[in-house]
Amino acid sequence: MGIHVIKMPDIGEGIAEVELVAWNVKVGDMIVEDQVMADVMTDKATIEIPSPVHGKVLALGGAAGQVMAVGSELIRIEVEGAGNVDANAATPVAAAPTTPAPAAATAAPSVVEKPAPVAPTPTPITPATTAPVAAKSSSNLPGAARADGEKPIASPAVRRRAWDLGIELQFVPGTGTAGRITHEDLEAYLARGPVSAGSGGSTYRELHEETAIPVIGLRRKIAQKMQDAKRRIPHFSYVEEVDVTELEALRTQLNQKWGKERGKLSLLPLLMRAVVLAVRDYPQINARYDDEAGVVTQFAAVHLGIAAQTPAGLMVPVVRHAEARDLWSNANEMGRLAEAARTGKATREELSGSTITISSLGALGGIVSTPVINSPEVAIIGVNKMVERPMIRNGQVVARKMMNLSSSFDHRVVDGMDAAQFIQTIRGYLECPATLFIE
Repeated sequence: MGIHVIKMPDIGEGIAEVELVAWNVKVGDMIVEDQVMADVMTDKATIEIPSPVHGKVLALGGAAGQVMAVGSELIRIEVEGAGNVDANAATPVAAAPTTPAPAAATAAPSVVEKPAPVAPTPTPITPATTAPVAAKSSSNLPGAARADGEKPIASPAVRRRAWDLGIELQFVPGTGTAGRITHEDLEAYLARGPVSAGSGGSTYRELHEETAIPVIGLRRKIAQKMQDAKRRIPHFSYVEEVDVTELEALRTQLNQKWGKERGKLSLLPLLMRAVVLAVRDYPQINARYDDEAGVVTQFAAVHLGIAAQTPAGLMVPVVRHAEARDLWSNANEMGRLAEAARTGKATREELSGSTITISSLGALGGIVSTPVINSPEVAIIGVNKMVERPMIRNGQVVARKMMNLSSSFDHRVVDGMDAAQFIQTIRGYLECPATLFIE
């Protein structure tokens, strides 16, 4: 028998370190080639690390939430044959479990440009021979399927379904590989019903009202990005209401005529078209600002970021070259990217490179919002919900469909007048939708 050491792979694009989001295996597991061992995160993209060999897991090289250098030791596996390290020299030094430091202290830049070559420092790992620290057992608590602090393993689709059903995954036994929870496990849990906690009828969840949730993975990245944007960018917001009655009538007609053949249109592709046309007159808003270099870069191409809520958190997939697409092409690409983001399959390229962002909460959009700029961009267009309200037109009270645009701008490079004129230009296109198709 030999020992095979797998190191943190080089993800590419100059990335020097990644965050270990979750382990899908544990010490003592028998794993097979191509089985997913761990999920790691770089920027906003989660990447699965498969095993290149068959064998038994001897030790793990870090804890969930830990930032690990590329080239550092990820996992040790006992394999048939000689392995890839000297077994006599491969005995790791036992280390106490490491608690991830707060995000502000441990977070490294998402992308490190041309990092200097430095020999990676081996991360202390816990060998299989080390006596495990006794976890606080929850086996005596009704309904608990795993120990306190043990993270349930499930795919984004399963997590989303559990959320919709109001099921706490902590209490669902997993029958998949490494205890992964499957859709069948959810069905079985629903069939037998949650276990109650005695004569009082209270559940385990109700008896423990405090829950400590580590801020790791995508949630940590979101926190870092939002904090950095609010700290470094002097935001100002501009809100304008738009009469979208005629726009909605046009959308209905387009869907009736082309919906079955080309797909149904929502309001967003029409707004995307209006933004594409408006930035032609205001190129300083379709831009990115490098505040360290003091350079504003304006773009002829419009790469539209579309903020999308996913089970893991907020992501911004990018519709590239929106200026070269028609309504249905933009709609189809937006739908494809949103689905990829929701299922965790979006690539790093699909989640980066936007030049301006649209954020919409749909029917939950409220009256007014103050969206945070997607740095290093200089503007974000916020869409509030559409409501039918009585309006006065030509001295008559009539029902009109109204919607607010709540947008934020970087006041360092966008003046208030430019922002107002930009939004008024968008408003003009939306209130007279025929102009959306006039070059």
